[in-house]
Order: sequence, then structure tokens, then C-alpha cells
Amino acid sequence: MRFGYWTPLFGGWLRNVDDEQMPVTFDYVKQLAQRAEQIGFDLTLVPELNLNDIKGTAAPSLEAWALAAAIAATTDKLEIMAAMRPGYHLPAVTAKQAATIDDISGGRFTFNVVSAWWAEEARQYGGIFSEHDDRYRRTAEFVAIMKGLWAETPYSFSGEYYAIENAHLEPKPRVQPRIYAGGESEAGKASITEYADAYVTHGGTVEELRTKIAEMRQRRVDAGLPPFEAFGMAAYAIVRDTEEEAQAELARITDVQHGAAYESYQDFISKSQLERVPSLEDYSVSNRGLRPGFVGTPEQVAARVREFEDAGVDTLLLQFSPQLEEMERFGSQVIPLLRDGTGPLA
Repeated sequence: MRFGYWTPLFGGWLRNVDDEQMPVTFDYVKQLAQRAEQIGFDLTLVPELNLNDIKGTAAPSLEAWALAAAIAATTDKLEIMAAMRPGYHLPAVTAKQAATIDDISGGRFTFNVVSAWWAEEARQYGGIFSEHDDRYRRTAEFVAIMKGLWAETPYSFSGEYYAIENAHLEPKPRVQPRIYAGGESEAGKASITEYADAYVTHGGTVEELRTKIAEMRQRRVDAGLPPFEAFGMAAYAIVRDTEEEAQAELARITDVQHGAAYESYQDFISKSQLERVPSLEDYSVSNRGLRPGFVGTPEQVAARVREFEDAGVDTLLLQFSPQLEEMERFGSQVIPLLRDGTGPLA
């Protein structure tokens, strides 16, 4: 199992807790990244939203790709997975940015391609936000152009959404960055099967992930393509000395309030095609992170991680609050049980 964490652009992940003691600054982001490398984390996902969907649209948030480059320059080992929405970027320019960050990082840069869901953000920032299936068709062209520019010089492309002619991109990445993508609609899964290298998903139960991974594996077989290189899942973790303490923390963070971020819940469920619509309690934490059930003692959480590993998940993208303190707890108490042979689960 590879352990990743979400870089906090928004000051936290909890919609019902106003102050999570997570400053919206690069100094905090750098501190997390450098400490993560020391305590056993393999990668970080840098999410991309221009508005804050956790604390409300008027709250601060940082820009993903500037952060990704900065993290690359101040770390040595972390894989840096930056999220990118095609409606806010040009494919050739993005390919060049990626090649540059690849050089800064020494080959540690990868992508999480997201076809977008937030109409309000598009209104405020001028992003392209068309109907659902159209967004996936655009994404497929976007990825094709990036991969083409990373592999060929000169490169030309003419499609429904984009056209470039005899484009030069140098220097090229050392190795083509891995493309992660996720989706639950038929259009999303069909498109991702064709263009992505790895599949990522919101949090779910063990059986939900087992079924989803089996489906995506079979889709690749049916398409005559090699297997996905990785299967990742978002999750939120609460680790405490006793199960009672962990459950008390869970109750605290899911004390539902219709606060400033409630509007994004309505936008999310209406603009997405989801296999399972999250309850408002689930939405208390970003990306359905509570569904995997990583709540309990170190031994309980480690055992739960093993269940997902058996189901085919090989990459966890974890959220914590407050991030630094809880990441330290997970790194010192859970990861050793799963990796070092020192715990009862090894």
C-alpha cells in the first residue's frame, strides 16, 4: 500500500468546523510535505479549486499548480500529484508546465485529471463548464494533446475542442507523467478507460471498491489495453488510543450545520452523476472520506486498510484534521503496523 495525503489548500477538510488550525499558507504546506517524507508518506495530491468549497466561497484558497511547483522544489522523495481541470487550462501550455515541474522534481510529477463539477466556480472564474458528458469528451482530447507533445516533436492535433499545428515542446519529461482520473458515470468510466493510466475514486466501503475495481479492470481488458497502473481511494482517518475516543471525534466533526459551505453540497449532487449520493453527514468531510471507516485505534485502522488492500486498492489519499498532528499520529502508529513487520497485523 502507498500512503498519500491531500495538500490542504483550503484551511481544512471539515465543513462543520470553522477553525481547524491549518493555515492557508505555503509555509504550512511546505512543513507538511517535508514532514510527510520523513514519516512514511509516498505522495501528495494537490487538489485544484479556485474557490473554497469547504469553508465557503468567500474563504481563502491557494492555487494548485503554483503549490505543486513549490512542493517539488522543497522536497526530495514525494510524488506530487496535481489535480487539473481542462476547462481552466490550455492543453499545450499545461503540457509544458508539467514538463517543467517534472524537471524541478526530478521526475516525481503526476496528474489527477478532473472533468469539473462546480458551476459557481466556473461563473466566477470564467471556466468552461458544459454538460456532463461533453466535459469528459473535452478531457479526452486534452490528455491526448499532452501525451502527444510529451512524445513527439513537432506535434499536431485537430479535434472537436482543440487544434494545434507543428507544436514544439522541449525539454520533454524524463518519463511521461502518470495520468490519474476518476468518474462514476458511464461516460466518465468509458472515457477514463481509454486515456488514464490509473484510477482514483471517492471514499467507499470495501465491497464498493472491490466491485468498482473489478469493473474497471474488465473495461481495460475489453478495450484491449494494459491494466491500470494503480487504484487509489480518498479517505479521512481518525486514529485514537481507544475506540471510544475515535467515535467521539467522529461525532464532533459530523455535527451537521447548514453553514456557508452547504451551497456547494447542493451544487455537487446536482451537477454530478454519482453512483451513491452522499448524505449531508457524509458531506461533512470532503470526498466521501468517512465511508471507508478508517476510525478507531491504530490496530483497527490498520486492519481496515488491509481489507481495502485485499480488495485491490494500492494507493490511499488521506485527509486529516488538524493535518500535521493527525498525520504524525498515522505515520507513527498505523504505517509501521502495515510496513515494518513490527505490529500484530504484519
